Amino acid sequence: MTHPPPDDEMNVRHHEKMRKHKAARDKIMATKTGKKGLIIVNTGTGKGKTSAALGMVFRHIGHGWPVAVVQFIKSATWDTGEAKLLRKLPELATLHIMGEGFTWETQDRTRDIAAAEAAWLRAKELILDDRHRLVLLDELNIVLRYDYLPLADVVAFLRDEKPADKHVIVTGRNAHGDLIEIADLVTDMTLVKHPFRQGIKAQKGIEF
Repeated sequence: MTHPPPDDEMNVRHHEKMRKHKAARDKIMATKTGKKGLIIVNTGTGKGKTSAALGMVFRHIGHGWPVAVVQFIKSATWDTGEAKLLRKLPELATLHIMGEGFTWETQDRTRDIAAAEAAWLRAKELILDDRHRLVLLDELNIVLRYDYLPLADVVAFLRDEKPADKHVIVTGRNAHGDLIEIADLVTDMTLVKHPFRQGIKAQKGIEF
């Protein structure tokens, strides 16, 4: 029967292992010197795309950096926690809720296209301005999927006209491959379990 090594021996082994790990990490980190405004895409079937993006929004606010949020699908009638909080921070947060709700609610493609075009026009202004360090384009992937906006125009703008130091986050399911290609950071949220499938409705503080 083998016995575990004494605590002091385990501590020595652990210390040596962590010393080597730190040396390797320091070597890698020394090569990471670049800095730029990122195009970030949160997509996938799992929950958390907008929630993760809002984490970056509030992280910026915590550093005192102005941010802007354009919501392409959510309606101004929706009672979301993020909207309540962002409206309390006008000096640091610009919020534009420009959607008409889900497409199955409006049932009017012309109206949905008009809302998407207005939101994209405002989004471009916010991306090009000198004030906001980060701009969140919430659910832009959805309007692109339904061809409410020309994909090529959106991709070209983000690739060629976005200021070099501006961060832009795009959320929504089914991100197009062309958008993924120009992005610097892409996260695919994978659905494993969801309470909706158990008959549990969306709840304040979790979904909105």
